[in-house]
Amino acid sequence: MSSRPSIVGPDAGPEQPFPVKMEGPIISGFGRGSRELGIPTANLPVDAEATPWIADCVSGVYFGWAVLEAARPGEAAAAEAKGTLGDDSGEKKITSKLSTENTERTPAVAGLYPMVMSIGYNPFYHNTKRTAEVHILYPFAYDFYGAHMRLAILGYIRPEQNYDSLDALVADIQFDCVVARQSLARAGWTPVGQSTALAGANKKEGGAETEAAQAGTLVIPWLFAQTQL
Repeated sequence: MSSRPSIVGPDAGPEQPFPVKMEGPIISGFGRGSRELGIPTANLPVDAEATPWIADCVSGVYFGWAVLEAARPGEAAAAEAKGTLGDDSGEKKITSKLSTENTERTPAVAGLYPMVMSIGYNPFYHNTKRTAEVHILYPFAYDFYGAHMRLAILGYIRPEQNYDSLDALVADIQFDCVVARQSLARAGWTPVGQSTALAGANKKEGGAETEAAQAGTLVIPWLFAQTQL
């Protein structure tokens, strides 16, 4: 059991500077999430123009809510033409894995999902460029590269760090998921009109049952700008 707290932030809701917004097309990354970690990630382009706050953002693990939408024509291609993802050489070009079949399915799964994300350099893999990797806390059966994703980042879980082993990295990420779910499963952290049950946190630390689901009280109207839930 991790010595870290399993809930972060006050019950009343996010504190400044949160919530912050990030959005864009889901682009292909290194493929490590599913292949090596068993934790699939959706990568967003790190664009200082579209997301000016990210330049001063502390590298680390964050959490909040994700809204999925259908692909926007040309958006993924434009992001790929503009951006790169870092690797050991710093020259790994983003390569498209846009699947017509998968992006056409996206409206069927469009909606609000809890998420945990990493913003940083992933020192375990020695990246030289900053990435934004989102793990949506829902067991999708397929990928949807090119689909549009909007994030409401509500809080900070922990700083970025290196690890002695892959197992240690995976264990910390798995606990980050627990922290995200339990932190979001409070009315002050759930958007108005949604249920705290969406966070998927069934038990608190120690095995005690959580309270009954409540209606959210968090006002973030821009999160649903294009999506009707």
